[in-house]
Amino acid sequence: MIRSVSLSPGNGRLFSWLLVLGLAASSFAHVPLVAQDGDWRYLGGDAAHTRYSGLDQINASNFEDLETAWLWRGDNYGPYPIGQSRSTPIYVDGILYSVAGERRTIVAIDAGTGETIWTYREPHTTRFERGMRNGYGKGVAYDEIDGRGVIYISSPAFFLYALDAKTGVPLEDWGTSVPLAGFPQTGVVDLIPDLIRNWGPWENWDGSPYDPDFGIPRELGHITSSSPPIVVNGVVVVGNSAEQGYNQTRIEMVPGDILGYDARTGEYMWKFHVIPRPGEFGHETWENDAWEWTGDVSSWAPMAADPELGLVYIPTNPPTIDFFGGFRPGDGLFGTSVIALDVQTGERVWHFQTVHHDIWNFDNSTAPIALDVTVDGEPTPILVQTTKQGWAFTFNRETGEPIWPIEERPVPQSEVPGEELSPTQPFPTRPAAYEMQGLTEDDLIDFTPELRAEALEIVQNYRIGPIFNPPIETGHPSGLRSFVSCPSGATNIPGPTTADPETGILYVSTGRGCRSENIVPGIEIDNPDDIQTTGTTFSEWSVINRGDFRGPQGLPIFKPPYSQIVAIDMNTGDHLWATPNGETPERIRNHTALQGVELPNTGGTSRAITMPTQTLLLTAEGAGGASVLHALDKMTGERLGTVELPAPGQYGMMGYMHQGQQYVVVQIGGAEYPSSLVALRLP
Repeated sequence: MIRSVSLSPGNGRLFSWLLVLGLAASSFAHVPLVAQDGDWRYLGGDAAHTRYSGLDQINASNFEDLETAWLWRGDNYGPYPIGQSRSTPIYVDGILYSVAGERRTIVAIDAGTGETIWTYREPHTTRFERGMRNGYGKGVAYDEIDGRGVIYISSPAFFLYALDAKTGVPLEDWGTSVPLAGFPQTGVVDLIPDLIRNWGPWENWDGSPYDPDFGIPRELGHITSSSPPIVVNGVVVVGNSAEQGYNQTRIEMVPGDILGYDARTGEYMWKFHVIPRPGEFGHETWENDAWEWTGDVSSWAPMAADPELGLVYIPTNPPTIDFFGGFRPGDGLFGTSVIALDVQTGERVWHFQTVHHDIWNFDNSTAPIALDVTVDGEPTPILVQTTKQGWAFTFNRETGEPIWPIEERPVPQSEVPGEELSPTQPFPTRPAAYEMQGLTEDDLIDFTPELRAEALEIVQNYRIGPIFNPPIETGHPSGLRSFVSCPSGATNIPGPTTADPETGILYVSTGRGCRSENIVPGIEIDNPDDIQTTGTTFSEWSVINRGDFRGPQGLPIFKPPYSQIVAIDMNTGDHLWATPNGETPERIRNHTALQGVELPNTGGTSRAITMPTQTLLLTAEGAGGASVLHALDKMTGERLGTVELPAPGQYGMMGYMHQGQQYVVVQIGGAEYPSSLVALRLP
């Protein structure tokens, strides 16, 4: 079994690459990973995905003077579930660019007034109707070709577009024509043919020919996207997404291979196989020939990059079907991994698998972050991947070597018929976990003896245990209702991790939660009439009744804090401070079972949205929290000020300098302002 990090094989090229690494190591601290000019040209602010704004006009002395500069409405771009649309704009040359609505309409917005300048919406296709993450686009990518700004986006239907940044017109002489009514004849690439070319199930498909309107045949799978591409050194790197593993009942699925395109021409350059084929590194980690017909491994979360090293960093999710992988024995590289690819060739330089044979939905759900820090007195280029497990996996971003030891430790094994879990899992030794690991009786609510007694009675019906607690099937001989997995997503899509590249401090938004899942035969819950159902072979076991684990009298079953912001010094791996996100929710503070009980600040039940600036850490409380923006001291977590927002923050915030004024933009949500943007500035 392959556990260790490894450089790509390759004769003389490897020696040359190591030489480059040696040269880069002596000068990496001078690499401008972070934008310094008040722009915000990447989804994450910079290629390193720090989400840092190096501006200082807004500070502790004037923060509470902030006022609304403009409000941009997202509900003008079609109906979509409240809270489901997630996006962070970029800012270049006086214009913000973002996406809105389930159609993922591309919008250009005047940075000073909030006026919409232009929009572009993809023509309708059946592929769009089959999408599972249509409103999750998160944003756009940007590059300049011969001084001309270009906006790139991968759509829910899995097309790649290149648009003129000033006009929104598809780029001329770029990409390939799409033979569908309404589509531009230039400025677009149908990504599916490049994805499935030379893929066995498609090559052996004896059904109808490829239909660009429908996309991949249902029997083989479905592909979409949920994050924008990233442009690195003239290469557009495209990730993707498949049907969520907790909705699947059949085992066939297309792999989410990573694609690279020439930013100037739209020409296909390379493809990285996220499920290794015969002769490729990691192929032996797929047993039962599952590599041939199952998939789902993809980079649905955003990516990061180091342009100086020419590396793009890919976070991935688990293979097909959550909570059961008996049909795909083995570790299953490169599922639930961090992969560093050479951006010019798509070749693997290094990787680390953060979960072996993942069945817990522990996908890497946020972009990794690149920082330049000093470890034990040595300048060190690092990459940090925060996870649903509540760990910050930390690597040398040149070589992939762990900065601090990551230990393979024994974990419980499965009793589910046909399942074979990995005997060990990787446990970082530093930084310490920032969320609870598993659930024990000591973790249960204890505000009153009566509530604790009720909680103890509840857990008698469930198998509680450590972080890699294995599932049990419905009808288990023990009579237990289900198993419990904690944390259920310490770091997740809302409230992405941020960092201050000047100090090397990481700011992690974490939410406390557990999940219990019932697994039943796939055939019992399959819905063949659902257009989103893919594959042909029913899984022995599939997930049903997600999230039925409840605490006493509607209260959380575990002790607070229910959400936190945690600051970690990545120079040392030490936790600096932690503070609850928001205040104790009213439904808990005024609960009848807690009358007369002196409660601590439990924090809210949503993940904080953060952005470090040169002077402050700005935080919004997230969906379900208060409609406010806080300013915290970056070194202590002390709250220094608060201003009101029109609605609660939703996904990410960003900042820029425009005509001499510093702006802060927060995506807000809720019934009144669904998926809108509010810009704040000083009077």
